[in-house]
Amino acid sequence: MNAVKTVAILSTLDTKGEETAYLRERIEAMGGRALLFDIGVVGRAAVPADVTRDSIASAGGTPLADILANPTRQDASPVMIAGATALLRSRIESGEVHAVIGLGGTQGTSNCTQVMQALPYGFPKIMVSTVASGDTSAFVGIKDITMMFSVSDILGLNPLARTILANAAGAAWGMANAGVALESQRGSKPLIGMTNLGVLTAGAMQAVEYFGSAGYETIVFHAVGSGGRAMEQMMKDGIIGAVFDYALGEISDELHDGLRAGGSERLTVAGSLGLPQVLCPGGAEHVGLLVEPNTVPEAYRDHLHVFHNPIILAPRLNADEFRLVAREIARRLASTTGNACFMMPKRGTSRYGIAGGPLHDPAGDEAFLDELAGCLPETVELVELDLEAEDPAFVKAAVDRLVAMIER
Repeated sequence: MNAVKTVAILSTLDTKGEETAYLRERIEAMGGRALLFDIGVVGRAAVPADVTRDSIASAGGTPLADILANPTRQDASPVMIAGATALLRSRIESGEVHAVIGLGGTQGTSNCTQVMQALPYGFPKIMVSTVASGDTSAFVGIKDITMMFSVSDILGLNPLARTILANAAGAAWGMANAGVALESQRGSKPLIGMTNLGVLTAGAMQAVEYFGSAGYETIVFHAVGSGGRAMEQMMKDGIIGAVFDYALGEISDELHDGLRAGGSERLTVAGSLGLPQVLCPGGAEHVGLLVEPNTVPEAYRDHLHVFHNPIILAPRLNADEFRLVAREIARRLASTTGNACFMMPKRGTSRYGIAGGPLHDPAGDEAFLDELAGCLPETVELVELDLEAEDPAFVKAAVDRLVAMIER
């Protein structure tokens, strides 16, 4: 083991003091230290805080006395979130804190995870929550937050609560002592970010192998909205230094209300940062729709379609809809100043779209390519290859292009 590690605990010490004290006891029993952040506002703290609510409110820009003059969750939460984020980040950056645990119900989970979303990738984050058994996407966002269902309410100690909290303490302690840091490069070679979809996985696996042979490590992101956004956040954080954007279905879904929508910033970050990037419209020929089992919505009954699984429908975009995707891709690449190449696999943009696939439509692919060629910025080179997206020759050509950009 390395030097003694410190686990920060985010909690409202007026309502969860007993549970927080037990967490601290378990962390100390393993040889660690606990640092208690009191993010409560109104009630009296049941145990002393190491980082008081007064100091958190001040760091958030509003004295606690001002909040207490007319306390509401709507007014207090942004202040306490901002203050806890600033104070916790400062301690992380100085090496004083090595993991964080949050305790909360609906409001506490929202507050704690907003703090956690502002922390670096790789830093251990555990949220013990009463609402962790449902859709946690709003709480996790694009960060590596571990959601842990408390099962019972966090309201007093009992055999179940003690076990869950002890497990959380053990998890945080283990993570803090894992000893593996997130590195942005291997030697002088930058870390490469790559997007993928299930209809491109064979090609993605080949790309990882090819990059590895050239001495590069790759992080592959599932391009279902959160994946693309996470990749681009890591570009901003300086973790990723070059990009193989193999799957652009997030753009199609953004335009056509699919479940993989990547947000308004998707496909703009690498260009604005000047990072080397190679792009391929993998999976962009269709959208992903969440549907009733084996049901095709009226709007798509005249489209080619396939069920990815019983509740996810993949309808093929028609030529006009696919042209819209080409224009949107070009618009989002407008800020790219160079060091970028768009590669078009003319025999199919995914496993679904190749000859014999359920979404094969050569005329639609040609419409996309014609539109793209007419509006792609001059700073982005367009390369057409008479190959399928997963063809090893296409993947190798894309990898070689990106490596050449990096190393020139």
